[in-house]
Amino acid sequence: MNKSKIRSDILKLRKKKFNKKLKINLDKFISFLKINMCNVKNIGGYYPSNYEIDDLEILDVLDKQNFKISLPIVKKKNQMNFYIWSKKDPLKINKFGIPEPVSSKILYPDILLVPLVGYDKNLNRLGYGGGFYDRYIEKIDKIKKVTKIGLAFSYQKDSESDPNWGRVIMAIGKAGSKINLKKLVIKFGELIIVQDGKLNQNYNEELTASYMKNENIEINSDYRT
Repeated sequence: MNKSKIRSDILKLRKKKFNKKLKINLDKFISFLKINMCNVKNIGGYYPSNYEIDDLEILDVLDKQNFKISLPIVKKKNQMNFYIWSKKDPLKINKFGIPEPVSSKILYPDILLVPLVGYDKNLNRLGYGGGFYDRYIEKIDKIKKVTKIGLAFSYQKDSESDPNWGRVIMAIGKAGSKINLKKLVIKFGELIIVQDGKLNQNYNEELTASYMKNENIEINSDYRT
């Protein structure tokens, strides 16, 4: 399954399961920041839209504790910067329908809160596909050290990118094909996952997971009866 399909499926699921009562555990989050990042003062957040998990309560509490808060403004060529913002400050609506600060003061965050479309078991991020955060992170990493924290609901985890060859066998079985498990071979691209009905002794989960992140993947099976 390619990233576009995974992205579409997760977004539909997020809309279906969205519940305003589901919130980030504020006390644990603030405690985590204070224990692990005592010298942090600049926080880059986002204004939630499209059923994203809400970070505004966190930003409000941090603002009251004298942290400097910033939100992104989208620029030309899919670039963006973060600009200082407080709850009392006005916002404008950008071309994507997302509220942005009217401030002209750029702030480089120490911590960047990133809204996720999805994530996998290795905590790799799946975004909307526009590359806004990818470009910004690449840029700011050259300026300063930034801690990135992805925010998402648990049901946004992408199980499809996990290299689960058991699901492939199940799919073959449901297709009505007769399988000789002792001769079954499954390949993801050039990677041999199953050999003679058993997990290949040279199977490498990291390589397989990396391959499964490609936009398009090729799965081949040989189940000679």
